[in-house]
Amino acid sequence: MNIFEKKKTQILELWVNSQLADEGLREDLISNEELRGSSEELVDILVSTLNEDNLNNVYSSDFDPVLEILAGITITRARQGFSPRETGLFVLGLKDALLSVLQDIYQNDTQKLYSESLKISKLLDSFSIVMFETFIKGREEVILRQTDEIAEISTPVIRVWDGILALPIIGTLDSARTQIVMENLLQEIVETGSSIAILDISGVPAVDSLVAQHLIKTVSATRLMGAECIISGIRPEIAQTIVHLGIDLSNIITKASLASALRFAFTNLNLEVRKVVKEKVSR
Repeated sequence: MNIFEKKKTQILELWVNSQLADEGLREDLISNEELRGSSEELVDILVSTLNEDNLNNVYSSDFDPVLEILAGITITRARQGFSPRETGLFVLGLKDALLSVLQDIYQNDTQKLYSESLKISKLLDSFSIVMFETFIKGREEVILRQTDEIAEISTPVIRVWDGILALPIIGTLDSARTQIVMENLLQEIVETGSSIAILDISGVPAVDSLVAQHLIKTVSATRLMGAECIISGIRPEIAQTIVHLGIDLSNIITKASLASALRFAFTNLNLEVRKVVKEKVSR
C-alpha cells in the first residue's frame, strides 16, 4: 500500500507553501497559480506511482511518467530564465515535504523512519540529477537558437540600388557563418536580379588566412551566379595583415570604404549620382 496516498494533500501544501515562502521565489518568471499547478501535477503522478516495490528502485520504468513531467517542467523553466539552482531546488523542496510526512507517519518507529527516508532521499536525488541534465540540454537549445537568430540578424542583405546589393558583416566570420552569408546573398541575387554585390567587412575585427578563404569562397559563389563582388571596409591594419600573410586578393575588387565601393558600382552600371542645387525663388 502506498503510504503517501492519504497524505497527498498534506504533501502538496507543505511543498507549495515552502516554495511560496522562499526568498528566491521568481514571481517575475512564474505566477503562483502556475507554480501550484505544476507542483500538483507532479505530486499526483508521483504519489500514484510510488509503491513498496519501486520505491527502492530508482531505475524502475514505473517512474517514466514522472520523469516526463519533470523534463517538461525543466525545459520550460530553462526557457523562462530560471537558474540551474532554482530549478534543482524545485525537486529538493518536494523531498523535504515527503520526509516531513514520513516523520509524522513513523514518529514512533525510528528504524522504519530511517530506512524509508533513505529510499525517498535516493529517489528524489536521482530525480534532481535528471532535472539538472535536462536543464543543461534545454539551455543549450536556447543558446543554439539565439545563436542562429543572431547570425541571421547580423548578416542582412541590403538592396542599396537597383542591381546593387550590400552585405555588411559584423563580427568573426567562421565556416558556419560563411555558409549563411553565401546562402542569403545568393538567394537575394536570384530574387532581385542584381549584378553587383558588396561585402563590407569594416565590422570584422580581424582578418586571418581562414577568414580570407571564407571571403574568397563567397566571392567565387557570387561570380558563379553572374554577379560581380566587391569587398569594402579594408582598413589599413587589415591590409597589412593580408599582405603579411601572403593572401592573394589581386583578382578581387577591394575598396577602403562602402562609399568607395558604391561609387565603383555606380560607374560600373553607368549610373551617375550628383547633387542638385535648387535655386531660391525670389518673391
